[in-house]
Amino acid sequence: MSVLSVLVFLPLAAALVLAVLPRVGSRIATRAWVTVSAVDLALIAWLWLDYDDPGRGALAHEEQVPWIPGVDSSYHIGVDGLSLPLVAMTAVIFLACAVYTLRGVERPRSHAALFLFLQSVSLGLFVSADLILFFVFFDLSIVGMYFVIAGWGHGQAARSALKFFLYTFLGSLALLAGFIGLYVAADPHTFDMIELTEQAPLAGSAVGGGLVLACILLGLAIKTPTVPFHTWLPAAHTDAPAAGSAVLAGVLLKMGTYGFVRIAMPMLPQAWQDWAWGIVIVGVVSVLYGALVALAQSDLKRMIAYTSVNHMGYVVLAIGVAGVIAGDSTQAREIAVAGAMTQMVSHGLVTGALFLLAGVLHDRAATYDMGSYGGLAAPAPRLAGLFAVAAFASLGLPALSGFIAEFQIFTGSIAVAPVTAIALLGILITAALFLRALQQVFTGPTRGHSTDFADLGRAETWAVAPLVVLSLLIGVLPRPLLAVIEPAAQSVVSLVGR
Repeated sequence: MSVLSVLVFLPLAAALVLAVLPRVGSRIATRAWVTVSAVDLALIAWLWLDYDDPGRGALAHEEQVPWIPGVDSSYHIGVDGLSLPLVAMTAVIFLACAVYTLRGVERPRSHAALFLFLQSVSLGLFVSADLILFFVFFDLSIVGMYFVIAGWGHGQAARSALKFFLYTFLGSLALLAGFIGLYVAADPHTFDMIELTEQAPLAGSAVGGGLVLACILLGLAIKTPTVPFHTWLPAAHTDAPAAGSAVLAGVLLKMGTYGFVRIAMPMLPQAWQDWAWGIVIVGVVSVLYGALVALAQSDLKRMIAYTSVNHMGYVVLAIGVAGVIAGDSTQAREIAVAGAMTQMVSHGLVTGALFLLAGVLHDRAATYDMGSYGGLAAPAPRLAGLFAVAAFASLGLPALSGFIAEFQIFTGSIAVAPVTAIALLGILITAALFLRALQQVFTGPTRGHSTDFADLGRAETWAVAPLVVLSLLIGVLPRPLLAVIEPAAQSVVSLVGR
């Protein structure tokens, strides 16, 4: 068994142990989750240090075992510059959520077991090199998050969980139809992602390739989510527990954008070029719509949820540009795709931190309404400081990860398609909405629920601070991350342009 298999299934094994041992105490269950997540992160750190770019179409730490031989589907896993950063980000976010939960939670044994299960399926998806394996993990993530929202959420949690499940499960059915289309078109038939990338089986069929891409785009767009498939997101985030929102935004949304880069672009390069301008338009609309609707919110958590639509719009915009073949645009398209991957990592860290901090507000005062607070920086300086840095990272301030990502995205996108400069307005609107939130909640005289507000405890600080520090490190020293991402971005762009 490879190191990858160990880090994928270790959380699942721990979840099963917690599930079958009903007498496990609450402190033991949560600490077991922290320990397993820390071990997973240590294994990933070793993988990162040992990583050497395997070259186009190859995977590092690869493992392949026959699984469903009749349809040439195997347990095939591995990492490259597209997946390794997301695997590392996933482990960091789950560890942060585990530490955050040390403050206390209802039914801790079930809670820890469910999040460990989600951790396994999330890691499994990002290392999958077989479409059926990818789909299994994709669907299981929906099931896990449904129970997180329904079991530990608040407000209309049951309704929001059902809406989330129905929307995303519908998308998974469309995704499966697209995967079957790729299998049927391949010669020989296979679900292996490496072989399908090499074949590009529908490159000679505009109609067939377009139909299969439409199915895959629909399934992934709902998960991302992009406009107009985003309507499940605000309710799910608003009613989910803090750790659930952090995982949903930080990890699960990336399954959609990762699928674009890993599956849709390299396996359907001709169809991606044909649809490129449509994808760019959807990205621009998501950027502007998400920012404008976020600006109109008075509910802090709902505002953060809509910024996810905005930030995922940047990713969709950049990967859409990768299909716009115009003159000598190869380098610019590579920069845009590298920016999209950096944005996935940055958004996961920053938005995960913001959702955990929003959870502190609800825990103390049972409301996310920004008008109910004021002058919160005085009684809660640690909360105010971490929220401010995370907000500045989200709006793309220099020296933070959001700037590195957005700079790459717009440098590459505008060079290829100057009209995409209109999406720069999204940064301005995002700055306005976060500055308004900071002013309304944290500055001025202390009033409302801010009075006698308890600042971040030890577990809350240690959960959020590392996410903010990592955003700062990426903003100041981006080279270690970009050294992994850029060769993979070049490979993807070369596949789209073939």
